[in-house]
Amino acid sequence: MGNLNQEELQNFISEEVIKPFYGKRLSKLDSLTLDVILKRKNPYLFKAKNIQTAEELVRYILDAFLSSQEETIFGNLMEGLVIFVSERMYGGHKAEPGKYKSIDLIFTKENVTHIVSIKSGPFWGNKDQIDRMKNNFRKARNILLQDGIKGKIIAVNGCIYGKDNSPHKVDRDPSKSYYKFCGQEFWSLISGDEDFYQKIIVPIDQEAKKRDENFRKMYSAKLNELTKIVLDNYLGEDGLIDWRKIIDYVSKKAR
Repeated sequence: MGNLNQEELQNFISEEVIKPFYGKRLSKLDSLTLDVILKRKNPYLFKAKNIQTAEELVRYILDAFLSSQEETIFGNLMEGLVIFVSERMYGGHKAEPGKYKSIDLIFTKENVTHIVSIKSGPFWGNKDQIDRMKNNFRKARNILLQDGIKGKIIAVNGCIYGKDNSPHKVDRDPSKSYYKFCGQEFWSLISGDEDFYQKIIVPIDQEAKKRDENFRKMYSAKLNELTKIVLDNYLGEDGLIDWRKIIDYVSKKAR
């Protein structure tokens, strides 16, 4: 078992998680136009929520768009943290993409080889997606056996947050059975530390505070910019949002 101190954890989270996360957030925010976010959201929903003002409309669609992007961005960066921790503690490594499908991490702990598919949270897929993951677990097992791996091989669906009180997912085909470890259980598996899931929040909090002020300034500027466009183009003579104009812009067929 290896070693990972708090300073190393802090540095990795700062440089490889929070810094690129805020960099990507700022880049996305800077490049956004009203055309992009308006056309990707349901205008009937805006009306059903009884949105009345231009700023309220813009804030709603801007937040919804950024949130959907951020979940993916942050999940990918946290996957990198998982691999880093496993590497330092158990010599884990990122699975070769061309060789293994759906497998993100391979490591050996207590003479057991773990093949891991990393997801952000426990509610990530439908039955077809889960079946594909199980088939890929079976294929990965076969590849490892062909490569001469000896001993037990365990497949793991590892979730960065959440919980699952019945982690052992048994399939009629034993080669498709796997464990679903979430939150504390998953971080404990890759780090050997029951409290690790709590320890990573400290450097995340510290680094986020350093970078959030700049993001808030840019967010306010973008909010004002897009609100002005709505005021200039989508208000009726009564000073209220003209929903017919918005619905035409989003849905009217081209002539």
